[in-house]
Amino acid sequence: MANPVAGPSLPPEPTMERRERLRFDDFNYEVFANGQCLATLSLELQGDRYQGASEGTHTLEGRLRVGALAAVQAAEAATANRIELELLGVKAVRAFDQWIVIVSIRGRSGDHSYRLLGSFATDEADAARGAAMAVLDATNRILEKYLN
Repeated sequence: MANPVAGPSLPPEPTMERRERLRFDDFNYEVFANGQCLATLSLELQGDRYQGASEGTHTLEGRLRVGALAAVQAAEAATANRIELELLGVKAVRAFDQWIVIVSIRGRSGDHSYRLLGSFATDEADAARGAAMAVLDATNRILEKYLN
């Protein structure tokens, strides 16, 4: 006789493998009197920090580019340069009363080549940080294969 208190048998829960991803740690953006700017950022993975920095012109396009390039440098450092990342383009478009930063990145490692696209919603004042976040959105999909 079946146990009347027991409910239906449930399938076992799937085992989820923990995926390693770079995490945004710190970001700094400085503007200098000569119209130049500097973006520095730190990414974290299992307690280790990886740095990136880039200089450019303090315009919207310049802020986007320095933020994205700093993130690309830090991401490459986290992989010990096992993958080469190239920023193909970065653009901010106005949609739904906010800025959407979109990045296009090419990744190469050995015989593998990747075309990556990432985006992040931000405001114009935080465009450099938004570009860095868009890079993480694009690259975290494949970087786990190359992380230390």
